[in-house]
Amino acid sequence: MSKQIFGAQLSLRCCGTTFPERTAGPCWQLYVATMGLVGEWPTFTWPMSTDIPSVEARKAALAYLGFVLTEDAEWEWTEHTGPDYHPHPVRVLLLGAVKVRPLEGGVA
Repeated sequence: MSKQIFGAQLSLRCCGTTFPERTAGPCWQLYVATMGLVGEWPTFTWPMSTDIPSVEARKAALAYLGFVLTEDAEWEWTEHTGPDYHPHPVRVLLLGAVKVRPLEGGVA
């Protein structure tokens, strides 16, 4: 079993994304903070929606990226205030984080 542990984060991209593909509106994005440049981190973007992806959808996205939750891992949620530079009123952002490891024989 792999001993590498990484952090995965899930966040609502309120103004859409530019990476890995451009979206025109809000969508949830999951990425795994691995070594290397941020632009090289495995990333999964759901279609435009503000609905939080289900636990099963998050597990499927992680598997697609080549990762699985570590043993006894649970999603931790925090709230942050959105940055002032966004072109809309400041709002609360919900961020999810969890520890993951590469799948055995996976692509990670």
